[in-house]
Amino acid sequence: MVDVLIIGAGPAGSMSAALLASRGYDVLVLEKQKFPRFSIGESLLANSLEMLEDAGMLEPVMAQGFQFKNGAAFVHNERYSEFNFAEKFSEGSPFTFQVPRAQFDKVLADEAARRGARVEYEVEITGIDVSGERPVVTSKRGDEIKTHRPRFVLDASGFGRTLPRLLDLDRPSDFPPRAAVFVHVQDNTISGEFDRQKIRVGVHPTNQEVWSWFIPFSNGQASLGIVATPEHHAKFKGSLEERLWQLVADEPKLGHLLRNAKAVRPVAELKGYASKVKSMFGPGFALLGNAAEFLDPVFSSGVTVAMKSATLACDVLHRQLKGERVDWQTEFADPLAYGVETFRNFVIGWYDGSLQDVIFFENQDPAIRRMICSVLAGYVWDTKNPYTGPQSGRRLRALAQMCRAA
Repeated sequence: MVDVLIIGAGPAGSMSAALLASRGYDVLVLEKQKFPRFSIGESLLANSLEMLEDAGMLEPVMAQGFQFKNGAAFVHNERYSEFNFAEKFSEGSPFTFQVPRAQFDKVLADEAARRGARVEYEVEITGIDVSGERPVVTSKRGDEIKTHRPRFVLDASGFGRTLPRLLDLDRPSDFPPRAAVFVHVQDNTISGEFDRQKIRVGVHPTNQEVWSWFIPFSNGQASLGIVATPEHHAKFKGSLEERLWQLVADEPKLGHLLRNAKAVRPVAELKGYASKVKSMFGPGFALLGNAAEFLDPVFSSGVTVAMKSATLACDVLHRQLKGERVDWQTEFADPLAYGVETFRNFVIGWYDGSLQDVIFFENQDPAIRRMICSVLAGYVWDTKNPYTGPQSGRRLRALAQMCRAA
């Protein structure tokens, strides 16, 4: 009988499956889509590489030849500021990768299977009952319906948010609705015009709440997206692709950089993506990564939060399945929330302008700059950094005021 049923074979699901299978548990992963499949969230943070290494999953990732990434570059009109992960406050990896997620996620899922987890694709979860001694999960593949009675369920379904939907766990996000229009392109950028070892985050010339991402890959392609309110997107007319290129042209420096770019897949749109839940765990289940909460794509936090939630959940679950008494709130939800709150405060600071004032400040204190760099590198669980945790928002706003007054 299955020990752990995992919903979804993305980074959170595959890492959980690998960790648990390596400890001898019978793990079944049910994934709704067929891999490889397209996904956004391609710019990894340095902290995620450490978690991959700790899980013993880094070697197959390194073998793929993904685009090396050593930091982030921010652009607003004539202002330019870059952060190099080697110059961060926290100890840890000085680099990471920019990855086509179809390839990256398949590598992780294959590694989980190599460790002994069973991974089944094109299987939809249609129901769950957690009222009994064990969860009862119903799945459907084609015309075949199955009932599973695992000892525990981990929901790593990402934006599918399977258990929040089935168990009525959703609650409104604190963030106003935003939408992203995105695509993969053959970018054809001129050599030397941009450092391909960094993600480029561009700010609209006159509206600081509108921003773009440009994430180069090692194969000459790149991920491109524009994030704005639905009202801003509605100003542009035509097909989705026509609107995308109008949005790109509306940021002249980005338009010039991508003057020779060509789309290599259909343009897509993601609306109202911010989400929260009433609880991240319950009788016989826990929620991982985006299935629990998603903030915003601006700091590429999705994969890092997904992997951290998998690491924490698997440690607690391992002890629970051995018969130990555990506390999911204090050992899983609360520690995870420390880093999520850091990202949340930085996202708020990005859109209210305080973080942008800090990032583009010309006379940055080197020590504080290293602390900000650590957050941008994903080291949001470093309690030694004063710009992490629940107080990070207050401290960030105070720092922004000092920058404005200088």
